[in-house]
Amino acid sequence: MKEHLKISIRFFNDREVRAVWDDENAQWRLSVLDIVGVLNEEPDYTKVRNYWKYLKAKLKKENNQLVSATTQLKLTAADGKKYLTDTLDSSGVVELAKHFPNNRAMKFLDWFLYSDTSIDGQSKKKAYTLFESNLINEFEVGTTKGLQQIHAYLFGGLYDFAGQIREKSISKGGYQFVYAQHLQATLEQIDAMPQTTFEDIIQKYAEMNKAHAFMEGNGRSTRIWLDLMLKKELKKCVDWSKISKENYMNAMIISTVDYSVLAQLLKSALTDKINDREMFMKGIDYSYYYEE
Repeated sequence: MKEHLKISIRFFNDREVRAVWDDENAQWRLSVLDIVGVLNEEPDYTKVRNYWKYLKAKLKKENNQLVSATTQLKLTAADGKKYLTDTLDSSGVVELAKHFPNNRAMKFLDWFLYSDTSIDGQSKKKAYTLFESNLINEFEVGTTKGLQQIHAYLFGGLYDFAGQIREKSISKGGYQFVYAQHLQATLEQIDAMPQTTFEDIIQKYAEMNKAHAFMEGNGRSTRIWLDLMLKKELKKCVDWSKISKENYMNAMIISTVDYSVLAQLLKSALTDKINDREMFMKGIDYSYYYEE
């Protein structure tokens, strides 16, 4: 059987919902166990598996078509190994949620049905295609122009300012990013910074974060920008799935005055799997999750 290499991780209320691309039917299929765990707010894998076993038997007895709609595909488990797992396509996911008549199910359906049509959802789909396209190898590495190229690709057609350096001053959580009138000079200084060593690259990344060159979409663009520098200079990239949202956000806040905590965090998650499709896809999923 051919391996299914396109893996995606979605996040609902900070919980992973794994998805795998079904080549034969050209569609994403989501893990039933992950969905059941979310809808029951049950973290215990054994309890989730037992509940799905019970529900599946009940539905089968009722001749419900949902059971026959499940397909077993290989998904990576917590131990890093791949196991055959029950999955459902989008219509099956909606049907499954109907068997959980509670507020969580309604919120899950709102998230599931809306997430792929939102700006982030559409942008993330474009980000996925960067792996297959040669375009990612055409971007300048470590320059403002290269960052603009990434941003323009991710948000083209979604924001009218895609790829354009902001002309207004912005702040977030009480932190004031570089004032608009000083931004161009700051970006020129960042362009001139070295990117030879790991420390060079992280310092450059931290400075670009402080600059926040765009009105929206800075984090998602700049993390790809960072990985391209690491890939070119060190033949490494970050395994973002090893970095929690909380730890990443805290390190980024601290990096406005001291980038060493960020450097330590990212160094612990470096990998040489720079040409691995699953690593890239997971990286995109986590990158977008950080911004939720």
